[in-house]
Amino acid sequence: MATHRILHLSDPHVTGSGFDEDGVDAAGALDRILHDARFVPDLDLVLVTGDIADDGSAEGCAAVLRRVGAFARERGIPHVYTTGNHDAREPFAKVFGSAHLGPDGADLGSPGPQRAAVSAVSGLRIITLDSLVPGSVHGFVDEEQLAWLGGLLERPAPAGSVVALHHPPIVTGASPSMARVNLQNGERLAEVLAGSDVRAVLCGHYHSQLSGFLSGIPVWVTPGVVTRIDLTAPPHLVRGVLGAGATVVDLGGPFSPVFHTLHARDPRAGEQVYLVDTGSGRDVSAEE
Repeated sequence: MATHRILHLSDPHVTGSGFDEDGVDAAGALDRILHDARFVPDLDLVLVTGDIADDGSAEGCAAVLRRVGAFARERGIPHVYTTGNHDAREPFAKVFGSAHLGPDGADLGSPGPQRAAVSAVSGLRIITLDSLVPGSVHGFVDEEQLAWLGGLLERPAPAGSVVALHHPPIVTGASPSMARVNLQNGERLAEVLAGSDVRAVLCGHYHSQLSGFLSGIPVWVTPGVVTRIDLTAPPHLVRGVLGAGATVVDLGGPFSPVFHTLHARDPRAGEQVYLVDTGSGRDVSAEE
């Protein structure tokens, strides 16, 4: 089976100003991880799984597109994006089109329902789903998208398929809040994926690396670009800290899929940005 290598990013949370709504230099964090990934060889695709713009703006989307697009153009590879809960569908589509873009920015995707789309890279089928629920943190993939996805998967692709979406269909008990903000109908996605040629499900949203299985298919959650969640905090607290991360996903070969986590070199990595009590929703950073 053919070998493919994907640079998987998520949650840049950029706005038109370059800063996220917590005051973090989100554009700078994206610049750092792309700079530190410049020597990763043999990339076939850059994938960004949502929360492109922290304020849902076209300006935030365009700022991410300029940076990721330049990285992809230098390597002659396509770049693909999904919506996240912070995004808004109209500005997202205005900037990205189908969000499956060639090295030169040309639109390569075949659109599906909502902002779902599909394209292929050297025989590998890339399917993006739209799990955005406007005004909510959790995700949901509607039945129209699931029917479209099922129709695609009836015919295997030469090198298999990858499904990408923002909200993970898996959770860990170490963080009780995950079950409230994950993909709320993950069991339906599992039904559609069962027995298919999907080699991996790639997600973001949690700002923390996490792996599991759905219908026997590996699910990978890549760490966030703008911040990461420090899971050493007590379970009732969500601690966001600085430190951009990304993943290199290798498909093909005897151990496929393999997930390599990258961390940007940042002298402020680990510095706390926020600390939220999940019971009350209150920021308790000042009370430590």
